[in-house]
Amino acid sequence: MPAIRRAAVAGSFYPAAAAELQRQIDATLRSARTAAIAPVPKALIVPHAGYIYSGPIAAAGYARLAPARERITRVVLLGPSHFVGFRGLAANSADGWQTPLGMVPIDRPVVDRLIEARLIGVLDAAHAREHSLEVQIPFLQKVLGEFSLVPIVAGDASPEAVAAVLDTLWGGPETLIVISTDLSHHLDYRSCKEIDLRTADAIERFDTSALGSDSACGRVPIRGLLVAAQRRGMSITRLDLRNSGDTAGPRDRVVGYGSWALFEPPRCEPREDFADREEALNAAGPTLIELARASIVSGLTTGCPNPVAITPDMPAILAAPGAAFVTLRRGGQLRGCVGSSIPQRPLITVVADNAFAAAFKDPRFRLCGATNSTISTCR
Repeated sequence: MPAIRRAAVAGSFYPAAAAELQRQIDATLRSARTAAIAPVPKALIVPHAGYIYSGPIAAAGYARLAPARERITRVVLLGPSHFVGFRGLAANSADGWQTPLGMVPIDRPVVDRLIEARLIGVLDAAHAREHSLEVQIPFLQKVLGEFSLVPIVAGDASPEAVAAVLDTLWGGPETLIVISTDLSHHLDYRSCKEIDLRTADAIERFDTSALGSDSACGRVPIRGLLVAAQRRGMSITRLDLRNSGDTAGPRDRVVGYGSWALFEPPRCEPREDFADREEALNAAGPTLIELARASIVSGLTTGCPNPVAITPDMPAILAAPGAAFVTLRRGGQLRGCVGSSIPQRPLITVVADNAFAAAFKDPRFRLCGATNSTISTCR
C-alpha cells in the first residue's frame, strides 16, 4: 500500500471540512489584489500562517497561476522546519499527501534521484507536524489541475545547496517552484512593518546577505531561490506585504507576511517588423503616460503601484513583454528615473511599476512630506 502523509493542521490552520475550505480559498482568490495576468511566474514566495491571517497575502501569488492551470504539472515546494532541527534538506517517505481536498501524489522517481545524488535526505519527523508545506497544498489544489509534488523541508543549509537542488528540479513551464515563509515574528505593528520592508527590499535586490534570523523563518530556501534566480537573470515583483495586524489579529504582537512572483526572461522569438512596433508604441504613448501618472497617484493614496490587468480588447503592444524607463522631472530637473532595457513582463505592468518606483523608490532623491518606508509599503 502507498504511504500517505495525512493532514496535520487541518482544523487549526485551515478548515477541516472540504466545502468550508473551498469557500475560504475561493473568497481569498477573488479578493486577491493582483489579477491573474500573463506571464505566469516560474516561482512564488508565499506565507504559511493560518488562513485567516496570511491567506489573502498568499492568494495574491496563487491568483497568478490561473492561466497555467493545465500547464503546471509538478510543484517543487520548500519551507522551513519549525519543530525538528537538522542539517541539510529533507524529503519524507510518503507516496502522497492528503488534505481535505484530496490526495496529491509525490513525484517519487524525482525525489529518489535527489536522495541517491545526496542532494537531500529523508527525515519523516521533520515533515510529520510541519505546517509550512501543508498549508500551501490546498491553494495549489484549487488553482491547478492534476499535479505531482516534490515537498522538501529545509534545515540548516547554504544558499548554494538549496540552489543546487532547485537547479536539478528546475524543468520547464510544467514545473512551479514555491517557497513558503513568514517574515518577522511577534513584534509590535510599527516595528514589524519597518523590519519587513527592509526584508522585502533585500529580497527584491537579490541580496541574500541581508536576510538574517529576524527577517524570515524561511530565509534558507529564500536565499537558495534568489541565488538560482539571479543566475538566470530573473525578475521579481512584490505582490503584497502586510501582517496579521492588517488581516485578523491585534497590533501589539504581529507576524509579517509577504508574497512575491519571480519571472524567467522571455525566450528569444523571431524578429518582428520594427517599423510596425515603433508605430504601435507611438500610438500607445498617451496611454502609457496616463498609466504612469495613475500609478504615481495610486502610490500617494495607497502606497502601491496602480493595479493593472490584461484585457482582451487591449492593444497587443501593451500586453506583450516590454521594457521601459520612466523618467520624472520637476522644474526641468531630474526627480526620478527607474527602468530596464530587458523585456520581461507585459509593458503595461512594467510602466506602472517603474513609475511608482521612480516617484517613491529612487534612492538618489528624498521624498517631500513622507518617508520611503511609508510610501513604499503595500497595505
